[in-house]
Formats: sequence, structure tokens, C-alpha cells
Amino acid sequence: MFDGLVAFGHSLAHFSSPATIFYALLSSLIGVIMGAMPGLTATMTLALVTTLTLKLPPDQALLILICSYVGCIYGGSRSAILLNIPGTPASAAACLDGYALARQGLAGRAMGIATTGSVMGTLIGMFFLAGFTPVLGDMALKFGAYEFFWLALFGVLIAGTLTGDDPLKGWIAGIAGIFIATIGQEAQYAYERFAWGVRDLAGGIQLVPALVGAFGFAELLTAMKERQAPVKISAFDTVIPRIKDVWQYRRTILRSGLIGTGVGVVPGVGEDVAAWSSYAAARRASKEKEKFGKGSVEGLMAAETGDNACVPGAMIPVLTLAIPGSAPAAVLMAAMIIHGIKPGPMIMVENPQFVYDVVAMMLFATIGILIYGLVLTKALVQVLRVPQHLIVPIIFVLCAVGSFAIAGRLFDVYVMLAFGLIGFFLRHYGYPMAPLVLGIVLGDLLEKNLRRALVLSDGDLTPFFTRPISAAVAALIFGTIAWKLWTMRRARIAARQPASSSPP
Repeated sequence: MFDGLVAFGHSLAHFSSPATIFYALLSSLIGVIMGAMPGLTATMTLALVTTLTLKLPPDQALLILICSYVGCIYGGSRSAILLNIPGTPASAAACLDGYALARQGLAGRAMGIATTGSVMGTLIGMFFLAGFTPVLGDMALKFGAYEFFWLALFGVLIAGTLTGDDPLKGWIAGIAGIFIATIGQEAQYAYERFAWGVRDLAGGIQLVPALVGAFGFAELLTAMKERQAPVKISAFDTVIPRIKDVWQYRRTILRSGLIGTGVGVVPGVGEDVAAWSSYAAARRASKEKEKFGKGSVEGLMAAETGDNACVPGAMIPVLTLAIPGSAPAAVLMAAMIIHGIKPGPMIMVENPQFVYDVVAMMLFATIGILIYGLVLTKALVQVLRVPQHLIVPIIFVLCAVGSFAIAGRLFDVYVMLAFGLIGFFLRHYGYPMAPLVLGIVLGDLLEKNLRRALVLSDGDLTPFFTRPISAAVAALIFGTIAWKLWTMRRARIAARQPASSSPP
């Protein structure tokens, strides 16, 4: 414990230079602005910012990305409260009570509650990030190729199960992502797969251009399809949080922080599930259930605490297992790899200080959103008035330039455009994007560990099912599939049964 505090102190000292603080505050502001603008998700923001930080030192680049991540999740509550439009999917739960409070003339109080919940949720998640990452890292050292194969498959599976309305569509998207990860030369013999003689395809699909297309260009196409209604922002009262609200709902804050962090640890689920789970738990435990959905302070506090606690929670599997806990965390993990950081079980052996660097970055981001939430709210909400026809071309240029800047290849721009179209049609037909992203990110990990395991066992599949941890994860995977298929079958049978006619 004492060693961890010393390491955290070193990290704070390292990031306390004026230039670093400036980067932290600026990137938090960018995150809040991007999060507040409907349709510009945290994943899209991180994908774009990653392309703009390629030439920066790794510590500064990752500080900018983490601050943008935290700021974006927080910023989504601005439009949710004032416009009843979630700036990010994570803020959808905040619309229920945030907008109801705004219609009652309490928009300022609602934004103060959202700021309080966001700050407290991030701090709770940071505590577990600092305390449990070293422990989980030590446990991960016991994992071998067999366990990591199943974990990668579990990450894609659970993302498909818990995101979207149809698990089958989620699994299809995840398998498609794994297939995309296999395009190009395989690692052992450099044999070209699915390249069809195209030299650029033989080099594989680069992750960042694919993510920029799937979450950036696809968002622009969706925004152009759905016309933006004229924005009307109501006047609001003071945004200074009330001490009474914090103390009265302290149990809700703690519960939602724990739920949000726990959801963040589950691969591929994300902040929106954390917000809804926290909201549902708060409603079940509340003595004022009738207020939920009609302007409940407790409901808004729970939603905003849960989704922000998910951010540091999602970093725990990234750092210890190299398995992202959410779609934005997948982009962040890709950025770490680009900048020479190797997340995974060996990080606590090779670079233990980096874990506390991430905690320090989260703290600077938390300070940033607290400042902007209390001081610049009235100025920041004016961003919501910017017409859509001015935003779309700027974001498109950033998508194209950022994709090209990674390797200086025009082919990456084509990849971005292709994945933008793919993402647009997948969303149109109800396929979730998180499993696709997890499949692309984890496909390489899955394939390498499958090859390594088969080499170690001389082609024998038995160790996949006989090693204790491997067998437990395999049982969890097959149990999840069986349970989902059973529940879907029961739902179809119930839907086919004719409704019983009432007696005359």
C-alpha cells in the first residue's frame, strides 16, 4: 500500500509541469465539447485524437487521450439535460430525470448533480484501478496461451451478448471483427490471407483507420441522414452542487460507483450499460421510486456516477489482460501499443509505474471536468447551437487527415471510408458496433494464443479443457451461449402463443 502511494506521488510530480497541466485541461475541454455534441461519441473522439497525437511523447499523448475520454463521457450529460438528447450513448439514462428537472426550471441544479456524480464516480473507479490492478496483474501472470485464447473469445462473446437487442447480431458482428483481424500476412509464415493479390491488403487492416471509419465517418453519415432539429436551450439556475444532495445520496453514489467499476471490468460492455445498471439499482433501492423518470435527483446522480466510474474500471482489464473493457478503451489500448506501451500481464513486471501514471492522468481529468462543470457551463452549452452543416465537414476532414497521417498511406483513407459505410449499414440494420471493434482488437490476441497453445500441446486440444482456469472460462462461454439461446427460444415460443381472449 505504501509503495503504491509513493509510486502515485511520483506520477503526480511527473505530470505537474505547466505544459502537462495545459495539455490535461485542453484535452478535457475538447472531450467535454465533443461529448456534449449529439452523435459525437467517446470512441469517435478518441479515434480522432489518437491520429493527432502520433508525434507527441507517449506520456503526453496518453494523458491527452485519457482526459479526452473522461471529459467526453461527462460532457454527454450537458445535451441530455438541456435538450433531452444524449451527447453520448452513456448519457441516455441521464435524459430520464435530467431533462425532467430542466423542464421544472432546475437545469442548473441538474448539471451540478451530474458534475458531482461524474467526479465521485471517477474517483471511486480510480481507487479500484490503483488498488486492484496490481493484484489482478499478479493473477494474470498465471495465465497461459490457453487461458488468453478463451479470454479473448469471451470478450467478443460477452460484448455481443450485452450490447444491442439481439445477441445473434452481436455475435455476428464480433465474428466479423475477428475475420477482419485475420486479413493480411499471418505472423508465423507470412502467408497472405484474404489479400487477393492486393499489396496493401497483405499488410493487414490498420486498427485506427478502421475505428475512425466505423465510429467517425459512420456517425457523420448517420447525422446527415437524421436532420438536426433547431436547438432551444432554456435558461438555468446555479450549477454549484448542493452539499445536501451529496450527503443525502451518499449510498447511491457508492453503490453506483461500485456497479460502474464492475461493469467496466467486463470486456466490451461499456459506459451505457454501467449507467442503466446503476439507474436500475438505485430505483430498486430508493424510497422515492415514484419520482424516477419525473425529475429524480437520485436517479440522475446514479446514472452519472455509474457511467463515469466505468471509465477507470474499463482500464483494469486493458492494463492487466490487454483486453479492453469498452469500445473507447479499445481505441485507448491501440494508442498505447502505437506509443510503445505493452499492456498485459507483464506490465506490473516491466513497467509498474505506468499503472499509477494512468491513475494520475485520471485525477487530472477529474479536476478538469470539475472546473468546467462549475465555471464554464454557460459558455460550453453554447456549443450546442453550432449548426450541423458546419460540424460535419470539419469532422470529415479530421477523419481523412488522421487516417492518412498514421502511415502516410492513401490506402488507410480508403479503409476509413469503407469501414464508415460498413458501420453505417450495420447500425441501420441493428448490428452493434462494440463487438465488431472487440473482434478487430482481440482477433490478433486470439489467433496468436491459439497457435501458441497448439504448438505447446503438439496439436492436442485437451489442455484447453483440463487446465483449471482455462476450463472455467470455457465453461462460462458455453454456459453463456446456452443460456442466451434458451432465453431467445422461450421468447419466440411466448411470442407465438395467441393472447388469451378475455371473457365477455
